Amino acid sequence: MGSGHGHGHGMGGVTPGEKPTRARIKRMLIGLVILSVFLVLELTVGLMINSLALIADAGHMLTDVVALLMGLAALTLAHRGSRRPERTFGWHRAEVLTAIANAMLLIGIAVYIFIEAIGRIGAAPDVPGVPLILVALAGLAANVVVLYLLRSGSKESIAMKGAYMEVLADAVSSVGVLVAGVLTLAFGWVYADVVVGVLISIWIVPRAIALARTALRILTQASPATVDVPALEADLRAIPGVENVHDLHVWTLTTGMDVVTVHLTTRADNQAVLRSAKSLLSSYGLEHATVQIDSPGEKEHCEETVTW
Repeated sequence: MGSGHGHGHGMGGVTPGEKPTRARIKRMLIGLVILSVFLVLELTVGLMINSLALIADAGHMLTDVVALLMGLAALTLAHRGSRRPERTFGWHRAEVLTAIANAMLLIGIAVYIFIEAIGRIGAAPDVPGVPLILVALAGLAANVVVLYLLRSGSKESIAMKGAYMEVLADAVSSVGVLVAGVLTLAFGWVYADVVVGVLISIWIVPRAIALARTALRILTQASPATVDVPALEADLRAIPGVENVHDLHVWTLTTGMDVVTVHLTTRADNQAVLRSAKSLLSSYGLEHATVQIDSPGEKEHCEETVTW
């Protein structure tokens, strides 16, 4: 029997190129400072002028701040790795857990905003338009800067993706607050603030659900959406010398890190089959691969003992 491990990167000892870079962590830290300052500003002005739209947007910005805090913690843990030998995967799943927490927080904020907005129907307070416009413009500028800081890393890290999505949604919320301010100032429409509050709550929910679904797909170890497992199995069976393929498992450890394990049964040259399999898996974007080469007798034993 022969066995092989095809790795673009290791698992327990993750290579430096695979770890979140210090630059990515620095960008998140800068974004955290910017959003924290504007959170205090927006909440203070919102309470002073009794604006539901500003309070709602401040609540949304709070989720941005929390998302960045949790994302920073997750990325820092993943960057440092684990010194405990039993944590063979390090702390990469911390990113996924933060995404779940972010989604739950977003939904909670959306529900609160919606309930508060309904309570103001029929008794909308007189909200001045000028402060709304000025704070909305400042908040929008802050969001644009933070979006620029997070944009590149959002494709590589689910923690940064969660933070990026929330800041993007908050930028849209700031536009809504700006519109409310203009309507209030130009037409004196007192319900503009309430309507924007409701729209912000509706805007938040679908993005939170999408983020939660992505994270839950990883936690339940479903195959990556980008990998066609039946096609992969068929291609493995088509490798010259391969008689059977079994115990094929493909899952995602965290964003950008897909893993595969598989047993191949063959009477041919083990190393030739192994090289072909590693090349094929690499073409599917599966660099973290463990390939076990079995003889026909060993295959039968595995099929009797493995139940999933």
